[in-house]
Parts: sequence; structure tokens; C-alpha cells
Amino acid sequence: MFKTGGLLVSLEGIDGCGKSTQFELLQARLAEKGIPFIAVREPGGTAVGEGIRKVLLQTSYSLTTEAEMLLYLAARAELCKQIILPSLREGKMVLCDRFIDSTQAYQGYGGGLDLRWIKQLNWQVTGGRLPDLTFILNLSVEKAAERRGSSLDRLEMRDLSYHRRVQQGYLKVARQEPERVEVLDAAMAKDNLFTVLWSKLQPVIEMYYKMRSDHDFQ
Repeated sequence: MFKTGGLLVSLEGIDGCGKSTQFELLQARLAEKGIPFIAVREPGGTAVGEGIRKVLLQTSYSLTTEAEMLLYLAARAELCKQIILPSLREGKMVLCDRFIDSTQAYQGYGGGLDLRWIKQLNWQVTGGRLPDLTFILNLSVEKAAERRGSSLDRLEMRDLSYHRRVQQGYLKVARQEPERVEVLDAAMAKDNLFTVLWSKLQPVIEMYYKMRSDHDFQ
């Protein structure tokens, strides 16, 4: 952990799992505690990334899974180059609403693309930088569909079988990397879920700042 400086934390989960709510609650708690951080979302976070986001989420035309994946990676490349990696090199905390695991779950397990190819491309655009801690908010696809409602983007409109593959893909990632990934039960009330999330993140933040105090990272 913290091998290349900074603290990188990501939140993941299927659409409708409550991830965006937890992301907002976490930002509020960090601000309340006076902990400096940078928050970014994927796709987005840069001018190019926000433009790509509009293309990816629109519903007026289709994209091949390969094109979809490469657009996500293009947005990630810009975000990493411009914001995430420079911030980490400066020893900052970066909070990501989605990161590399989304591509594995959605375009890999969900869309059927080669996972080795996805991992290789992720490695290239991120410089090999993995999150120090990833929270996957796990929720049944049926409950998530209820929460999403009727105003849906291009990915949210896909059938339940696709979202079930994505959900199971996330759980496979968690089993493969238990030292990095925490799976949380997103069926609980949002405040209870945040209490659990914070109880797991707070010790990591404290460890990071203790390490920075023990070693001059300025």
C-alpha cells in the first residue's frame, strides 16, 4: 500500500447500488474532518472525459463493446495523466467514483471482452497504479433496477442478465484481490452503509498520515 505515494480510494458497484450517495457522504465526512482530498468521477473529470461521458451514456445510437471500452480507457488516460497521477505524486488523497474495476466488470464480465486485454490497457493508462482500497457496493440486480427508476442512460437500459454478469464480475474481482477490495452490503440503509464504509476507511487514512509523519514526504 502507498508504494507510489498518495492514497487512492475507489467506489464501485452496479448502477443503482447507491454508490453516488456514498461518494457524496464520504466527501462531506472528509471535509468535516479537515482531510484534504481530490474527488473525481469516471468517465469524466477532464474536459475530454466529460465529452466522452456524454457519448457513452447517450441513448440515441449504439456502440460496439470494443468501442465502448476504448472510450472509457481514453477518458481514464486523460484523467490519470492530468489529475490522478500528479495528485498522488504530490502525496494527496484521491477519491474515485469508479476506476479500473468498472472496465473489468462492465466490458469484461458483462460485455464478454478479453480480461487480459482490459488489464493490459488499464496498466498502460494508469501507469500500473491500482487503488489502495476499493469498496464494492453489492446489491441484487432486481433491487438496483428498482432504485434506478425509469430515466435511464444507455448502460442502465440493458437487461437484467447483463447487470447480473456485471455484479458477479465485481464479486470475482473481490475474490481475486481480497487485500485491496472490500465488499459492502448495499441493501442496508444509506446511513448504516456509510457507517460501515467509514469504519473501514478511517484506519487506512490514519495509517497513511502516520506514515507520512514518520517519513518526510513533503
